[in-house]
Amino acid sequence: MTFLRRQPARACPGANGNGQNGVVLDAATVARQGRRILGPLTLALTEPRIGVVGRNGSGKSTLARLMCGLIAPDSGTAQVYGTDIARDRKAAIRAVGLLFQNPDHQIIFPTVGEEVAFGLTQLGASKAAAREGAHAALARFGKRHWAERSVHTLSQGQRHLVCLMAVLAMAPRLIVLDEPFAGLDIPTTRALNRYLDGLEQQIILITHDPPMLGGVNRVIWLERGDVAGDGPPGHVLPAFHAGMETDDDCPDLAD
Repeated sequence: MTFLRRQPARACPGANGNGQNGVVLDAATVARQGRRILGPLTLALTEPRIGVVGRNGSGKSTLARLMCGLIAPDSGTAQVYGTDIARDRKAAIRAVGLLFQNPDHQIIFPTVGEEVAFGLTQLGASKAAAREGAHAALARFGKRHWAERSVHTLSQGQRHLVCLMAVLAMAPRLIVLDEPFAGLDIPTTRALNRYLDGLEQQIILITHDPPMLGGVNRVIWLERGDVAGDGPPGHVLPAFHAGMETDDDCPDLAD
């Protein structure tokens, strides 16, 4: 199943006054307890639809958090639309939205309506305006009747849908999707993808599943925190697949 149809080559929407587009990493490195997790990466991610692929532990989710300002690089810089979002959280909220792989790491409110409205209040909307915006976001997915529903009564896939609706309600310039369709059935996945296809925002889709990336403009292949491949999906994905088929250096599951 292929998602995110390729968009025409163009500048990313919403460039700032300096004309800076997308994500720009300059020798960005992330380490934990003295161990390098990611980088140094130097990348300009400006295409409308970009995929990031790699095995488990390759640094994909770390890259997602770096691009969203949830972590700062230990060295180098990371900017989104000309802003250092790790230092400017208000700018980060307006610039980029992240859909976590696990919705339980993202949801903080007891009802669906409150969860979807929260980001709008962070953007400065009044409670009434945020509530109205949340209802509109729910209505776009045919879920307006979920507004007062307890999040805890929803399935895993339904909670994932709530997180996506909350991100989309804020209309960020960039949307980072970290395994966005995990736990969703095929009809819901197709419906979400149709909506994502129509968005003007730049989208970066992070996955371990190569078939999902056949329609993007560009694919980044991460391996042990470094870029192993970068280019059109027709070039990078076959190389990634071949690497996974022939690599005998399997991770130690007991580690």
